[in-house]
Amino acid sequence: MTDGTTAAPHSDGPLCRRLAGRTAVVTGAGSGIGLATARRLASEGANVVCADVDTVRGKAAAEETGGTYAETDVTDKEQVEALFRTAKERYGSVDVAFNNAGISPPDDDSILTTGLDAWKRVQEVNLTSVYLCCQAALPYMREQGRGSIINTASFVAVMGAATSQISYTASKGGVLAMSRELGVQFAREGIRVNALCPGPVNTPLLQELFAKDPERAQRRLVHVPVGRFAEATEIAAAVAFLASDDSTFVNATEFLVDGGIAGAYVTPV
Repeated sequence: MTDGTTAAPHSDGPLCRRLAGRTAVVTGAGSGIGLATARRLASEGANVVCADVDTVRGKAAAEETGGTYAETDVTDKEQVEALFRTAKERYGSVDVAFNNAGISPPDDDSILTTGLDAWKRVQEVNLTSVYLCCQAALPYMREQGRGSIINTASFVAVMGAATSQISYTASKGGVLAMSRELGVQFAREGIRVNALCPGPVNTPLLQELFAKDPERAQRRLVHVPVGRFAEATEIAAAVAFLASDDSTFVNATEFLVDGGIAGAYVTPV
């Protein structure tokens, strides 16, 4: 492109079925990265259990992917346990857990202005939910002697920002540390745990946040070497790789899919 940015690559979908016969649980499957990933995993042959608190979107995702919908509040221990039990009972295994549900509310801002209620709400949805999902998935994977857990962290887990969302950043740092610990702890039982660290993604959540403040969006975009935000399908492709046997030696890592943000000092003009 003449403006120095790169366009998102066109894709007609995967040419392989690396996940045939496997069962994948996707939280936050109703939209954004979760929906794109549910589609991608299903196209690669997986039985997909689509978890979302939004019944309409969650059911639509399950119908589109030929999977199963499970209404789930990921901060509720009993509902999370029921989610993974459903996957096991319906399809016979729990092979992949993509623990992706999260929020980024506008009242999570600078530490100087973010209230305790906002802090706690973000921690519950973004971090405690990952703890609950890992806790629920691991017994099935240990019994099988195999499994891949992919937890959605963020590039902000490895970088600082002056445009802070303090609870979001802290929660994603927690996801990263927890994923590393679990990946080490269960490695010799055939279970891999990785933290997916996307850069800014062109999702409804991001669009809503930046539509209210275009200057805020531009301040972030200037730091992306490729000159654009990611598409959800690009993040989904990374999840499919981490879920598959193509990544059997990738474990306990921060898997950056950020367009080069974390590696940049001065970006192209």
